[in-house]
Amino acid sequence: MQRRHFLQLATLTGVAALGAGYWSLPAGARPAALSIEGALQSLDRLVAKQLVSLQGWSPAQVFNHCAQSVDYSIDGYPELKAAWFRHSLGLAAFSVFASRGAMRHPLTQPIPGAPALDAPSDPTLALQRLQAALVRFAAHTGKLQPHFAYGALTHAEYAQAHVLHLYNHLSLITPVG
Repeated sequence: MQRRHFLQLATLTGVAALGAGYWSLPAGARPAALSIEGALQSLDRLVAKQLVSLQGWSPAQVFNHCAQSVDYSIDGYPELKAAWFRHSLGLAAFSVFASRGAMRHPLTQPIPGAPALDAPSDPTLALQRLQAALVRFAAHTGKLQPHFAYGALTHAEYAQAHVLHLYNHLSLITPVG
């Protein structure tokens, strides 16, 4: 099979799978509005609370992971998926998430090439790191770097991606008691 035909087939198969997955995404209540302001309000409600993760990463690791993603949208991701992926499957995935207003992805999958999620290890400091990253992103007016999987996004699209990403991860974090 020629490479071009293989890529077309892979893209069509992936888009079909994403379409099927669209209907399984949650459509229920979100922690807050789908905006950076809503995300910051949601994070403010976690301040000074003892948090636990229901599975997977610790709350500090989740906050560090989300902060990495926000910072990388400004500074550049350490590794990008292939251009054909970013322009096809990655873009299709973002379109599904954006249109549904929800994201579902593997919640313990690190960003390719990113450092370990152990600094800061204190959940309060990691939460502050994430809040600072979101504030920095909201104030950023310069060029944004391509997302490692979705490719080039506008500021508004990136904001939506960051918030959907955060809310997906927050679904596994809860206050103790």
